[in-house]
Amino acid sequence: MNIFHFINVFFSDNAHWHGYAGIPHRLEEHLGYTFEALAIAAVIALPIGLITGHTGRGGNALALVATAGRALPSYGLLVLMFFWLGIGLVPVMIPLVALAVPPMLVTSYEAIRTVDPAPVDAARGMGMGPVAVLFQVEVPASLPLILSGFRSAAIQVVSTAAIAATVSLGRYIVDGLYQRNYATVVGGATLIALLALAMVGLIWLVERVVVSPGVRRSN
Repeated sequence: MNIFHFINVFFSDNAHWHGYAGIPHRLEEHLGYTFEALAIAAVIALPIGLITGHTGRGGNALALVATAGRALPSYGLLVLMFFWLGIGLVPVMIPLVALAVPPMLVTSYEAIRTVDPAPVDAARGMGMGPVAVLFQVEVPASLPLILSGFRSAAIQVVSTAAIAATVSLGRYIVDGLYQRNYATVVGGATLIALLALAMVGLIWLVERVVVSPGVRRSN
């Protein structure tokens, strides 16, 4: 039996489309964890990355923090949080947010630092203050790179949210392995892969809407 057989078995089973353990409910849980983690990470990472990139100060410290965050073992951190805080939303959010912060932090910093200095100098020459320069000149020009950080974070969080196996799409993988039901394992993995691709498509659509055509052509 090949992988396509397992996929067909999983998705053709009506029991997987209804109830608490059904695909719609598990998908809703997975998306909830993903979007909440991305929102919290954005609130933490974007202000630091944008301000650090604008001022040009603290770049080395930021790189160290981002490198340390990337080195954290997500599953190990999740287990530690469960032992420390018990079962709930917070122990799951901590490793997911820790995973999402570094790519947002680094790309937002690098995005601002790589903006062409000519329009920035022109804006300052017109009397624009630091905040206006940042949000009216630097951020619009660097949106494609900033959004690439969101894309990287979203893919990692969607994939890693499966470790929250008491809920989310990861339940299919854990239950399938325990029951030796490989159709369920493959089906759960397929759903997570498709969701990651859907997140990439969603961020691409956001970029088409919020980034000006001139900036898109120059990148």
